[in-house]
Amino acid sequence: MPDRATLASGESAERGRAARRLVPRSAHGEWSPAFDRPDPVALLETQAATRLAELVPIRYGRMLVSPFTFYRGAAAIMAADLSHTPDSGIVVQACGDAHISNFGGFAAQDRRLLFGPNDFDETLPGPWEWDVKRMAASVEIAGRDIGQPAERRRSLVTDCAREYRQAMRQFANESHLDVWYDRLNASELVGRFGGRLGRKGRIVFTKPFAKARSKTSLRAVDRLTERVDGQLRFRSIPPLLVPLEHLVDPADARRDVDIVNVALDQYAESLDQDRRYLFGTYRFVDMARKVVGVGSVGTRAWILLFAGRQGQDPLVLQMKEAQSSVLEPYLGRSEFDNCGERVVRGQRLSQAAIDLFLGWQRSVGLDGKEHDFYIRQLWDWKASIDLSRMTYNGLHAYTRACGWSLARAHARSGDRLAIAAYLGAGPSFDQALARFSAAYADQNELDHQRLDDAATAGQVPALRGI
Repeated sequence: MPDRATLASGESAERGRAARRLVPRSAHGEWSPAFDRPDPVALLETQAATRLAELVPIRYGRMLVSPFTFYRGAAAIMAADLSHTPDSGIVVQACGDAHISNFGGFAAQDRRLLFGPNDFDETLPGPWEWDVKRMAASVEIAGRDIGQPAERRRSLVTDCAREYRQAMRQFANESHLDVWYDRLNASELVGRFGGRLGRKGRIVFTKPFAKARSKTSLRAVDRLTERVDGQLRFRSIPPLLVPLEHLVDPADARRDVDIVNVALDQYAESLDQDRRYLFGTYRFVDMARKVVGVGSVGTRAWILLFAGRQGQDPLVLQMKEAQSSVLEPYLGRSEFDNCGERVVRGQRLSQAAIDLFLGWQRSVGLDGKEHDFYIRQLWDWKASIDLSRMTYNGLHAYTRACGWSLARAHARSGDRLAIAAYLGAGPSFDQALARFSAAYADQNELDHQRLDDAATAGQVPALRGI
């Protein structure tokens, strides 16, 4: 196991300039698979060993939809590849899976809708370049997905990288507090990054963010529950949504509810006192297993229904399993023994605003083994854009916003002066990323085909269309 990558305080532009002499920015444009590169399917199967076997075929089926959906589930594959690429030695709290579908809208506690990275399942201190390369390659792959020609894809990647570089230079000139206060309101997104969007494009671009404000616990209750004997209960829509009572022996139901209550008490201890008090005003009602995302499919993900005053005022939380970060084999184990705490601590350090109920716990699962979880509200104004339906101008605005937001996340935890000095004022790094992204997108297509071949040959089970 390698030594642990750790965050280090300090602000030194000279450190960045010295790193540039050791690792030229042009070196980031290089990509070729290592001579001993692991079989991508073998890496996915290693992950599958710790997941729910009955859900793994859904994961593979979703990854097989396109090279872009494959990439969304291939964080472990890319982490192995990135471990062989050059880096400047400057460490940030890396998101770990910073592809552009993991950016979107989320609610701040002042009830403003913000934009930025919103998935930290793989977060760990690590090279800032790894996040930027994962983001940049996803821009290239998304451009291919919507049929953009090579020249336009290159423009998308370089402009996204330029936004990251220029934002980091901006943050290098700000005070510590200003960097922590900086955030991107979704209402400002088009004005700052959508200069090429026409009137119709602006409407299409902003519609998901406008709809996000309706995504609350009330909507979750309306869509995911039904009344059984006068009581709200989660619907059964197998295999995507399965109530707890359908997964256990009825004779064990009381025992399992007791286990849930113990787990929730432990979760409450991870909250600040004021939020612990707020959580204590709700009563647990029901629980169901829910299939979420692409890369996360197969991990244990639950949704929990609570009721407030007189059985009204519902609250729906998501309890999502946290396993070891895909970065840990190459950067060392997390300092946190609980993987859920690793996710929460990393998110608190990086994200512009934190869910009111974000916390963690460890509990015994239906398999009798302990598992780590982090907990947050299920939706609470979550907004995402269907990238497959975007125009070039829409993707251009969106990916520039991603570049800015990732720089803001990194500036909070890393040496922003060193990163800014390393990147410099010119386009060398931007152009290098464009070369890397095109080459890695080619590799991603080969890996996608490798999984398709494995599924066709029966080497791995894939359930498509779910």
